[in-house]
Amino acid sequence: MDEEKLNISTRKLLKNVGINSQRIIENSIRKAIDDDVINNSKKIQVSFTLEISELSIKKQIDGDIEVEL
Repeated sequence: MDEEKLNISTRKLLKNVGINSQRIIENSIRKAIDDDVINNSKKIQVSFTLEISELSIKKQIDGDIEVEL
């Protein structure tokens, strides 16, 4: 197995996931603030699911995002 190619390919995927996820989260939070759904500082709980059917992987990753107003 070509370890370097695996590493580069994985990093490329994670960069894409990270950039797109950040954009979706930030835009959604801004809209929630504009719509007065969020009107005070808070922590928002977040859950991601990593699923790779071919490898029989399904893992949940939890965290939170702090919003200060």
